[in-house]
Amino acid sequence: MLVTEAQREQYRREGYFILESVIPEVVLDGLREECGRLLAERDARMEAKGITTDGISHYRQRYFISNEWRTSAAISDFLFGDLMAEVGRATLGENVFLFNEQYVVKAAERGMKFAWHQDSGYIGHYHRPYLSCWCSLDDMTVENGTVYVLPYERAGMQPDDLFDHRVEDSSNDKVGYHGDDPGVAALVPAGSVVVFSSRTFHRSGPNTTDRMRRVYLAQYSAEPILNKAGDAHWNQAIPLLLNGERQAAP
Repeated sequence: MLVTEAQREQYRREGYFILESVIPEVVLDGLREECGRLLAERDARMEAKGITTDGISHYRQRYFISNEWRTSAAISDFLFGDLMAEVGRATLGENVFLFNEQYVVKAAERGMKFAWHQDSGYIGHYHRPYLSCWCSLDDMTVENGTVYVLPYERAGMQPDDLFDHRVEDSSNDKVGYHGDDPGVAALVPAGSVVVFSSRTFHRSGPNTTDRMRRVYLAQYSAEPILNKAGDAHWNQAIPLLLNGERQAAP
């Protein structure tokens, strides 16, 4: 098995673990090509509207491009492939649903930082913790703005704690941790996956290099996550595993 029992225990105890160099090169190439296509489309759309900020995306600085998997066989094959199925089973159990997916890109020499937050903090109401798989499409360094994770104990929290998040500056980031702990830097090669809970605090630095820094983020839940009223899905709920059985990609 790719995910060891020690890594499962680390996920339960600290909220994360790292799988290095597990995404095959041919899969990486497909994800990179789709990233370039979607970036060009996003730039064209923002230019046509005459805007430089779209939510937490900032023109030619930092991009979050989500929910495009239905337009791409390369993305769909990865989301519903063997690697994500194994990671999902190891962390969430026998029922795993695609919750969200997005590219997170920082432009060369000006890619912005991202403040300390829990992914759950962007939902705004209580829900069962879900899974984030932060997939590096480039080699990750401090200089190009890799992700930092904060183990539960070092954040002064229990695994299910959800902190108050508030937008604090013009970046539109919702900040939830204000301590001094710098976190654990994921210094990993391209093709690695940083696996963490939606309750795990994480941040990233600015990209100060002359090359783009690209990440693909795949997120899964153990059950459909409903909106605050409880009458509709907050995001997607596409099954990958049901009662332990693999489901065909839509």
